[in-house]
Amino acid sequence: MPDLKLKAAQKIVATALKEARDRTFKPLAVAVYDARGALKAFGAEEGTSLKRGEIAMGKALGALALGVPSRAIGKMAAERPHFVAAASHVVGGMLVPVAGGVLIRDAKGALVGAVGVSGDTSDNDEIAAVAGIEAAGLSAETGA
Repeated sequence: MPDLKLKAAQKIVATALKEARDRTFKPLAVAVYDARGALKAFGAEEGTSLKRGEIAMGKALGALALGVPSRAIGKMAAERPHFVAAASHVVGGMLVPVAGGVLIRDAKGALVGAVGVSGDTSDNDEIAAVAGIEAAGLSAETGA
């Protein structure tokens, strides 16, 4: 299994938060996991609401659990709500079916992890996640 390096995960968090400030997004929480589901890096800005970190984690972990970005899980939820509800239960509730959970792929297309961002609109969360992933020299899969 390809490995997501700590330095890359930290770069993703730092760049996602910088992108948010540059675009004047609301305060964000950013969670980065490797492909096996281990938390590699996390950051939450001052002013995030109480559970933003957990929502960011749910976006990323849900994407990893189902192997598709959280935007695609949102589409599944509209088409097959019972499946997504059951999948959420199976993964212990850590599945948030809205944009902002982005899969991370290496140069060869191998899955190396996922980023979850929460705090602004779901589309803006996804913009910040993609900026972080690309700054780390990796590819973002958004499901768009």
